[in-house]
Formats: sequence, C-alpha cells, structure tokens
Amino acid sequence: MGIKDWPEQQRPRERLISEGASALSDPELLAVFLRVGVRGKSAVELGHDLLLRFGSINGLFGASLIQFSTVHGLGPAKFAQLQAVMELAQRAIGERLESGELLNSPEAVRQYLRMLLGRQPHESFLVLFLDVKNRLIACEEMFRGTLTHTSVHPREVVKAALARNAASILLAHNHPSGTPDPSEADLLLTRSLVQALALIDVRVLDHFVVAGPHVHSFAEHGQM
Repeated sequence: MGIKDWPEQQRPRERLISEGASALSDPELLAVFLRVGVRGKSAVELGHDLLLRFGSINGLFGASLIQFSTVHGLGPAKFAQLQAVMELAQRAIGERLESGELLNSPEAVRQYLRMLLGRQPHESFLVLFLDVKNRLIACEEMFRGTLTHTSVHPREVVKAALARNAASILLAHNHPSGTPDPSEADLLLTRSLVQALALIDVRVLDHFVVAGPHVHSFAEHGQM
C-alpha cells in the first residue's frame, strides 16, 4: 500500500504540517524528502532501508554519489537535492552563530560541528575564531590528516587568530572511525595551543571531538 492510500492523519507530510517535523521518525522525514517509494516499497520503507544500509543519518549524508546510487530508485538528482538540503542547513546554523553569542547556543555549536565534521572520512582540525562578543568570525580547517601533538603548529593558529583579530577561539576535530574520547595527543595539543594563544591574550574556550553524532567537550570534562 502506497502512502497516498494511508489515512491522512498517518501520512508523513500531513503529520509534519500539523504536528511539526520533530514529531516524525527518521524514516518518515526521509520519506518526505524522497516523496515516492519504489516498486513494492513505500517512501517510509525506502527511508528505513536507507538507514539500515548506511547505518545512520550521518552515514547516509556522508555517502558518495556512487554509494548513494547503488540504492534502487535513487540517483544523481536525489543526491544533489540531499547535498543542497545539508548545505542550506549548515549555512542557516552558521548565520545563527555569526549573529549571536556562541556560548548562549551550545547545542547550535554542536549541530554545526556535527554537520562539518561528523560525515568526513578523514581527520580534520578546525578553528572557530570569535570576536569579543563571542560571535563567529570565521571557521577554518587548519589541518587534515592523522592528528598528533606536532601535526598542528601553534604558531599557525596564533597567526590566524591575529589576522582575524579574534578575542577567543574554539578548537574542533573529528575521529572518523572511533569514539569521541580524546587521545593523549589531543590533550597535549590542546595544552600547547592554550599556552601559545595566552601569549597574545586569546582564550581557548573549548576543544570538541566529533565522532559521528557524538561530540565530546574538553571544557565540560575538565580537560582544558
């Protein structure tokens, strides 16, 4: 039975309009995006199959065009739509962080970092530069690759902070295939950056480790 044959109050699109997007399950939200299913499967069932195939929403979002297109009924058009939706969401959160104080929006910061880092197959180190009102000035990838104590040069971060007239910064990197728990190298790097930036009166407010949907805060765990 197709979704069009369901009772109206059970259809994902109608429920989204009447109850809000948060009321829908992940497969139902994907069904609204997909619009139609494939032969023998409703859009909700197809959404469920996608989550099983890719392991999670982050896994789906991080799929390449080739991987995405292996699913029957999906191809470049849907892939492009999905990428556009993700980019719009990322830009919307970025605008929010640029216009308001980041410290008043801790969940927005986590959402932003999940979108930037949660889907990346490689390890990436980001620096978020903040002004005196804790608003986002810029977010820059400073390093890509296997992170070690010597991988990220403090002097490069110091130069970038000075160039942007930053009052404080947030650090973030990802663990693509691990847990969000920081390594000893992560802790050593953080201490080095805190010390180097203190010399130019720039505070390191926090360091986040992103592993898929999980985000670990050094500040919250007393590791700064």
